Amino acid sequence: MHKRNEMMDRPVINNDVREFLRTEQKQLNGHLKNLQDTARENRNPVIPHETVSYFIWLLDQMKPKEILEVGAAIGFSASVFAEYSDARIQTIERNPEMIERAEANFEKFGISNRVKLLEGQAEDWLAKLPADTFDLIFMDSAKAKYYDFFPDCMRILKMGGVLAVDDVLQGGTILQPTEEIPRRVRKIHKKLNAFLDVVLDHPALISTILPIGDGLLLITKKEEADFSFMRVE
Repeated sequence: MHKRNEMMDRPVINNDVREFLRTEQKQLNGHLKNLQDTARENRNPVIPHETVSYFIWLLDQMKPKEILEVGAAIGFSASVFAEYSDARIQTIERNPEMIERAEANFEKFGISNRVKLLEGQAEDWLAKLPADTFDLIFMDSAKAKYYDFFPDCMRILKMGGVLAVDDVLQGGTILQPTEEIPRRVRKIHKKLNAFLDVVLDHPALISTILPIGDGLLLITKKEEADFSFMRVE
C-alpha cells in the first residue's frame, strides 16, 4: 500500500497540454517502457514522461560522466540515465523495499556494473561524498529536506555542473499562503519556499524552473559560494 500523494494528479499546466507532453513526445521502449507502465499502474512515484523526455535531451547535451541521484525509489530514473548516457551513476535510497526493487531492476536491465546503490540516509551520504565529483545531481527525495541537502549538493557538484530538483511547485500550491495549506504538508511548503528564496536569485547560481511534472528546478553552479547557513544544526 502506497501513501496517497494528491500532488501526482494536480498538473501545474492545464490537462490538455500535460497530456500532449506525455503522449506525443517520443516514447520509451523495451524494458524502460515496461517499467514505466508498471509504475503508472501501481502508482509508484516515478518521474512523468515529459520529465523523462527532458532528461534524455539534457543528457545528450551535457554528456555527464558522473551522476548522483538522491532518491532511487524503484530505480526508474537511474535506469533512464544509464540508458541515455555513458555516465557512472550513484543513487541513494533508504527504504528497504525500494532498495530491493531498484537492485532487481538494475540487475534485470544489465546495468548493475554502472549503477551503484548507496543504502541509507541521504544526509549521511551527502556529507561524506567527495567534493567536486558530479556533473549532474538529480534530487528527488523528501521535499522538506531539499533546503538541508543543498549545501552538500553544491559542495560535491563540479563547477559548471547541474543540480536538477524535482517537484518544487507542489501541484501549483507553492504560492498559496501557508494558512491555506493542509497542516500535514505545511512543513514541506515552508521549507520549499525557503529553498526557492535562496536559489532563484543567488549570484553564484543560474537557476530556472520548468513547468513539467510538478516543477523541475535546474541550478547551474557558476561560482563557489558559502551555503553553510542552510545546514541543520
